[in-house]
Amino acid sequence: MNDCTPLLAAYAALDSAAVSDALDALDLPPGIGGIGPVWGRPKLVGFAAPVELAPRTPGPSGAHITASAVSASGPEHVLVIANGGRTDVSCWGGLLSLGASLRGVRGVVADGACRDVGEARDLGFPVYARATTPVTARGRLQQVSAGEPVHVSPATVAQGDIVIADETGVAFVPLTRAHEVLEAAQALARRESAIAEDLRDGVALPDAMRDARLAGIKEKN
Repeated sequence: MNDCTPLLAAYAALDSAAVSDALDALDLPPGIGGIGPVWGRPKLVGFAAPVELAPRTPGPSGAHITASAVSASGPEHVLVIANGGRTDVSCWGGLLSLGASLRGVRGVVADGACRDVGEARDLGFPVYARATTPVTARGRLQQVSAGEPVHVSPATVAQGDIVIADETGVAFVPLTRAHEVLEAAQALARRESAIAEDLRDGVALPDAMRDARLAGIKEKN
């Protein structure tokens, strides 16, 4: 992954589990399971560009859902589509993947379903979703907002928040707490690396892996 900013590069060196643990330790909403890559194992780190969708209501039709958000996004963005976890209708498809790819967008995280998986794979465009379905959004979904905070339970995701997604899950980091969460996640990763090294050196698992050590708590002799 080619990261343009030191902050994104630092997060790209971590995984969603370490970031989730850091969020937990700071009393922030932890990571989310059930949203995964629909092709391959592409890791995704970027600044959130949120979009909220809702069931279609009668009225004149406008631009296709998320099209405006794609057009307003660029090379450091990850589209975050809030569709309430709905999996019976697609909220992302092949033409959106193409449009986003041409804009340099890093990928999409959908709290819902997507379609046209093969097109996204052929483009090398990372798509994370709860499910896949061939059912179109046309006549079924409408866009409520773009660039405004959205809810992807248990997190609220605002424009510019950090998104990290990998094969384990997804985590959202409020931009205002990004450096604090990063420091906590890096410390945890260092502790886990030290434990792994001890295990490879022959230290027994119960001796090497202790909750206090993982939490960074100094143990009394």
